[in-house]
Amino acid sequence: MNSKTMSILLLVLTLSCSAYSVAKAQLLRPQDVLKLPSSPADHKIQYGDEPLQFGELRLPKTGGPHPVAVVIHGGCWITKFADLQIMAAMSEALTRAGVATWNVEYRRVDSPGGGWPGSFLDIANAVDHLRKLAKPYHLDLKRVVVIGHSAGGHLALWAAARHRLPKTSPLFKPDPLRALAVINLAGPGDLKRMLPTQQRVCGDVPITKLVGGSPDEVSERYRDASPAEMLPLGVEQILITGAKDGAVPPALGKEYEEEARRKGDKVRMTVVEEAGHFEVIAPGTSAWKFVEEAALTSLKFSRPGKVK
Repeated sequence: MNSKTMSILLLVLTLSCSAYSVAKAQLLRPQDVLKLPSSPADHKIQYGDEPLQFGELRLPKTGGPHPVAVVIHGGCWITKFADLQIMAAMSEALTRAGVATWNVEYRRVDSPGGGWPGSFLDIANAVDHLRKLAKPYHLDLKRVVVIGHSAGGHLALWAAARHRLPKTSPLFKPDPLRALAVINLAGPGDLKRMLPTQQRVCGDVPITKLVGGSPDEVSERYRDASPAEMLPLGVEQILITGAKDGAVPPALGKEYEEEARRKGDKVRMTVVEEAGHFEVIAPGTSAWKFVEEAALTSLKFSRPGKVK
């Protein structure tokens, strides 16, 4: 190979690497989402006595009763990665579209009382707390969706599935509030399938800590904690993810979708081109229109004040 050919190859390689770096840099990062504008919530409300047992309620300007979206943030089930502020911009966008949003905080695996069973019970109690909020804030509990991102997507699916828990489960609560649909944004539906990559994605083993052991050690807990093992959920499930999501690859969502359909559930998946892990929670991105449409359609709601 002569020097001219070698120079051309090196130039092509350099340009290719530069193009890859630019494309990769264009994907949103958590700090980009946190910079999106949002106003303070209308109300900060405790649903329990612990410091992390609270939610932020945003209300539409139109008269109620308002449809409601329960919003659950992700962050690898670990406190250092995210809190409910990362979902503030999307919560505000949904509220502007006419939907009350209940953006909830919860204890994670590194929080006192978090992990098994505390993290799950926090989500259950936060969702059920809507019953206490319905009258004073004019909420329509017949029109509720649960929306979660990443680890929060797993918890959103679980929240919609918990009516299937046996009474012997530590996670069981009688008469759980039922949602019309659950919208999983780039979250795992099968905890076991995420185990091999949890260290790479999270720099830790949060799923193992969340459930309290491996599937061999606590198999019954995975049956109560992993939505894939609780199928059929008996509720509409909408999965939205980015084609370039390296944290929870679309292939995992596709596997879950196929299994849920095989078990008889109504489920659909949308893979958004040129989107990564965080575009799905950022209003204004190409992915956002799919998220907003999914929420409004599930609630049979088009625009503020106009119910179909």
